[in-house]
Amino acid sequence: MARTAPSFTIGIEEEYLLVDLESCALAEAPPKLMEEASAALEGQFSPEFLQCQVEIGTRVCRNVAEARDDLKRLRSTVARIAKGHGLAPIAASCHPFGKWKAQHHTDKERYNALYKDLAGVARRMLICGMHVHVGIDEPDLRIDLINQLSYFLPHLLALSASSPFWEGEDTGLSSYRLTVFDNLPRTGLPPRFASWADYEHSVAVLVDLGLIEDSTKIWWDLRPSARFPTIESRICDVSPRVEDALSLAALTQCLTRMLFRLSLRNQRWRLHDNFLIAENRWRAERYGLSEGLIDFGMRELRPVADLLEEMLELIAEDAEALGCVTEVEAAREIVRNGTSAERQRAAFKAARAGGQSRKEAQRAVVRQLIEEFHEGL
Repeated sequence: MARTAPSFTIGIEEEYLLVDLESCALAEAPPKLMEEASAALEGQFSPEFLQCQVEIGTRVCRNVAEARDDLKRLRSTVARIAKGHGLAPIAASCHPFGKWKAQHHTDKERYNALYKDLAGVARRMLICGMHVHVGIDEPDLRIDLINQLSYFLPHLLALSASSPFWEGEDTGLSSYRLTVFDNLPRTGLPPRFASWADYEHSVAVLVDLGLIEDSTKIWWDLRPSARFPTIESRICDVSPRVEDALSLAALTQCLTRMLFRLSLRNQRWRLHDNFLIAENRWRAERYGLSEGLIDFGMRELRPVADLLEEMLELIAEDAEALGCVTEVEAAREIVRNGTSAERQRAAFKAARAGGQSRKEAQRAVVRQLIEEFHEGL
């Protein structure tokens, strides 16, 4: 009997920072903005942990084309409503000069509990990410695909990097967001499980002890979703440009399908120890695209551009089947034009070279992020 293929539906969640249109500083979102956006977007919008953050989520989409339409609608609506309050959203994982000590968490039961549980670690969570859901109905298959897909997480992170600055300083990293997020418990690369039952047993230990109420408090880079029959990639920085976000989502969807396709031929991607994958994760976090990642098969450092070309060849059949050839091939543009982290540094450098003060140059970075948010909407 032939194995039934998963749906490979796709959903995208993005977190945004709200900034003042004049000062470019982080803004406390007024309650009326939250009410307006929640009403306009009917359950696809919510406040995030900090008052300057919001989150949107697409509907379950059959393909990336559907996701594009929904994501553009969500971004446009948030931008329109925010503008009415003198604010603008930016899709960057860290604000170029915002101070975490000056932020306040949202007064909701879930966030109050998080604040109490995570103490000082929670206060530093001035970071935003993008999550991509891919529909996989069979629980054991979810676990099997997560074990294999972990290999590609550093590649996706390198392409998505959008957080070079922290509290006004250039960190030297491309994704400073991860250094903050990794301070939380139950983060990082997912452990390897033998089955869905194995995974559920481990989660149950913490739930039965009353340490977490459910698996929503597990924040690995890649996890089985607690709410949907999906695998959820959480590795990526959020992308300022909507088309870059869609390219990363399409890559995630196609890689998942490629790994399933291997299983139909009794093949699988080689499993590498998390110790080795973590080294590539760090290289992506630190360097983005500039210094390459380890090719464990060849045992050498290779340019991300070369690794991307091999990835595109691997998933060509899947991109064709899923109708997202254009989107996955657009990842070449990210490599060619640089990540958001590189563009932010370039904007800052250009402003300083033009005679602007350090503060003015930081505002120039934010204004660029606002412009990029609106591209193609």
